[in-house]
Amino acid sequence: MNCQPKPNTQVYICTNNNHTCLLCDEPARQPWPLCNACEHELPWLDEQCRRCALPLPLDGLLCASCKRRPPAFRRVVAPWHYGFPVDALISRFKHNSQWPLGRLLAELLGQALEHHYGEGLPRPHLLLPVPLAKGRLRQRGFNQAAMLARWLASRLHLPCAEHLLERTRDTLAQQALGARARQRNLRHAFALAGSAEVKGLHLAIVDDVLTTGATAQAIASLLRRHGARRVDIYCLARTPRPSQA
Repeated sequence: MNCQPKPNTQVYICTNNNHTCLLCDEPARQPWPLCNACEHELPWLDEQCRRCALPLPLDGLLCASCKRRPPAFRRVVAPWHYGFPVDALISRFKHNSQWPLGRLLAELLGQALEHHYGEGLPRPHLLLPVPLAKGRLRQRGFNQAAMLARWLASRLHLPCAEHLLERTRDTLAQQALGARARQRNLRHAFALAGSAEVKGLHLAIVDDVLTTGATAQAIASLLRRHGARRVDIYCLARTPRPSQA
């Protein structure tokens, strides 16, 4: 069953029309439905850990966790803090099926990635969306990570391997769990599909929000064990630690 929107629906062509800002209803006057003023007011993530993108007081440092135990992934690219209005936009896209909001955020993430590529960030061979548990997919009707990955693939001219990763079992919702419980919850939750081969590849995992990094770590560890040369994480927003919120 494919619950994703068809490519000829309005969500895919909204950036080609004259439109108003999705946040303030004023004329956008940009190729995407967001005016300059609202774009400027988004919670842009500037100072961050150079590996996991955790918000820090200064840019270009490593956070204590990455120093103590480097994660299996090499780099996280996240344009924003998980704060207003980005948190509301992601929630409306994810839980209320407001796909134009997700399409807008994917467009801006694509712009950020193009900027990073221009500054030397290596381009991956494949984009891999985080797979959704089957029960949650039936309930929601779509996988928001798969939609983001598809939009990014089109923008960045990269292939998207939507079914290379599999969720081997349904897990509890991560939002309700602490950091250690999230790690236990995801143990053996992911696998490579069939005869998928990732040896020597540079892969980028696509998701909506990075919180503790447990999902990213679980998938990156799996890919590295199967020979992936490098794994990066592309997401819309990064949350601070609870003590920083």
